[in-house]
Amino acid sequence: MDKIAVVILNWNGSAMLRQFLPSVVRYSETDGAVVWVADNGSTDDSVETVVREFPSVRLIRLAENYGFAEGYNRALEQVEAEYVVLLNSDVEVTAHWLRPLVEFMDAHPEMAACQPKLLSYHHRQQFEYAGASGGFIDRYGYPFCRGRLMGKVEEDRGQYDTVAPVFWASGAALFIRRRDYQEAGGLDARFFAHMEEIDLCWRLRARGRELACVPQSVVYHVGAATLKKENPRKTFLNFRNNLLMLYKNLPAEELVSVMRVRAFLDYVAALHFLLQFQFANAWAVVRARRAYRAMKPSLSASRMENMRKAVTGFIPQRREFSLLWQFYGRGKKTFDVL
Repeated sequence: MDKIAVVILNWNGSAMLRQFLPSVVRYSETDGAVVWVADNGSTDDSVETVVREFPSVRLIRLAENYGFAEGYNRALEQVEAEYVVLLNSDVEVTAHWLRPLVEFMDAHPEMAACQPKLLSYHHRQQFEYAGASGGFIDRYGYPFCRGRLMGKVEEDRGQYDTVAPVFWASGAALFIRRRDYQEAGGLDARFFAHMEEIDLCWRLRARGRELACVPQSVVYHVGAATLKKENPRKTFLNFRNNLLMLYKNLPAEELVSVMRVRAFLDYVAALHFLLQFQFANAWAVVRARRAYRAMKPSLSASRMENMRKAVTGFIPQRREFSLLWQFYGRGKKTFDVL
């Protein structure tokens, strides 16, 4: 069995593979990792690109586009390694990026997963939106990071360079024990894409496992390479999946009150989109809530399982405040002042 497997899920991304896979191969193989590309039923020349240009990379061919969540679930069934890294195809890694991660995980068996520091590929002195230097959520399910609150991304000045426990580790570069991934049930395929890694991390944390950011490892992420930030499809998935995640994982004593507040906040968000003439995004929020209600009955068994396997309902990195109030009401724009 391999020690580390770096697994890149690809769908019609041959250009991305040509741009970013060389650094992944060069800097991962020197740290003793095996690099895999799991192709999600691409119709471009992705498979031919891997076979022709990257002969050391192992290839998994999936029959169709299963989405991020199920694509990784199916791929990792075919990978035998102690640690697996779920790495986005638009990530540039740096020399010896894996060493701090594996050394930390080897020394801390209580840790299920960790992430490197994610910086912006295009603005290299700034944190990257989807992960920055480790993820948290507020009482109502709004994710934020060391280095990013709401849409405000901080410049990296070394202010978050300490190893720190986190609530969630970014799916853009998720370093996880394969055993923990499997025992927690992997990513929820019903999410398709977006929020699925936070849902997985919540399950892990509730079951007594720990997560951390190890910022001594640095990677650069393009971000929003598949769906741009204001894409209505992304808005729909983010809102729907966030509600699914809350329903699956909230302790019983919080479920009703939190979901009532979220209903109010979601319709405020839809109104905000309307006032900005973003009609497709406003409708996406409404559709997301309808889709959540339609899917809710099918999630009851998952919720019961999560409640049964949870050993704690209190996770310190799930903060008790409202991020929206802290950011907009109190003017707190950076993580260090929260």
